[in-house]
Amino acid sequence: MRDQGNAALFRHRKAIWFWPLLLSCFGILTIASITSKGGLDGQINLYSTSGRQIIALFLGFTLMLITSMIPLSFWRKYSSVFWIAAITLTVATIFPGIGVRGGGARRWLQVGPFMLQPLELLSLFVPMHLSRCLSDSSEGTPFEIFLRITIIIAFASACPLLLQPNFGGAVLIVVLCMAIHVENRGWKYPLLGIPMFTAVAYPMVTLFGYRMRRISAFFDPWADPLNSGFQVIQGLIAFANGGIAGVGIGKGLQKLNYLPAAHTDYIFPAIGEEFGIIGTFSILAVFVFWFLVIWGLYRRQQDTFMSTLTWGIAASVALPLFINLGGVMNLIPLTGIPLPFISYGGSALLVVWIKIGILVRIAKESAMMRA
Repeated sequence: MRDQGNAALFRHRKAIWFWPLLLSCFGILTIASITSKGGLDGQINLYSTSGRQIIALFLGFTLMLITSMIPLSFWRKYSSVFWIAAITLTVATIFPGIGVRGGGARRWLQVGPFMLQPLELLSLFVPMHLSRCLSDSSEGTPFEIFLRITIIIAFASACPLLLQPNFGGAVLIVVLCMAIHVENRGWKYPLLGIPMFTAVAYPMVTLFGYRMRRISAFFDPWADPLNSGFQVIQGLIAFANGGIAGVGIGKGLQKLNYLPAAHTDYIFPAIGEEFGIIGTFSILAVFVFWFLVIWGLYRRQQDTFMSTLTWGIAASVALPLFINLGGVMNLIPLTGIPLPFISYGGSALLVVWIKIGILVRIAKESAMMRA
């Protein structure tokens, strides 16, 4: 039985990175198509949008290999250092001259030729640090642990995002913390926290006009089709144009300045137009296969920290996936969260591949524990 378990974990190690690699390669193909007005007839070079994404994937895969060789004890020991560093970088974006402004917010840092979004680092180090703290904590009542650990980490991580402002990112981090607490300590207190979170979030939405416009566009995008509802409508048109099999790669019309952020936040409607329902369902199927692999890895964990960290990393991918898909299909209001593995963005791709490396390391150490 132990040999069978080790064999299953070895298979998991390969599947952990195979399905994301497939998604990332498809993402590059789609980015090349929708950022070239002539389809794929033009030559891809390293200075093009798709060329930069190829470089990011190469670097990300390299980081995955490196990370898979780092013992989990290292991350466990220094999780607080990495978490504080991620918060510090997030705070740094607020200051003019350090943070880079875009779309009315300061969410990026210029690091040499690269743009870094610290939210991506928070989505990695918040699960890591919270998993360690919850796994190591044995003193206090469950409610005290919820307040002293989960709420404090969620609050300290989300507040700098609100100052950027990045309300969607703050909601993502808070929900991620609640999901990790649920896995480690149960549903009771995160459910009780929903009214409190709603009471805090309500004025933060209603007091800002641009957020209310997003809510209005969610309920009725056709009420303002040339302004707040434009992006939602064009995304739905892209899905409709694609039909069952799509119009063909490089032949989509929405990319011709009709669909904003077609290669970033709105890449899924662009896929729907060029590859149709077959393409979008195939993408969703690959995600499902990957999550099933991670679920199998999670179920085999015997160490609390490793199981909670596996859950947390999986949640840090699943939540942006659901938020992005819900937004572009008008099931929830838009938040500007990219599609994992597929959307254009170097820092997002690098960080998500570091997450893959940690999952591979979890599979390795699980096999060693069983040996």
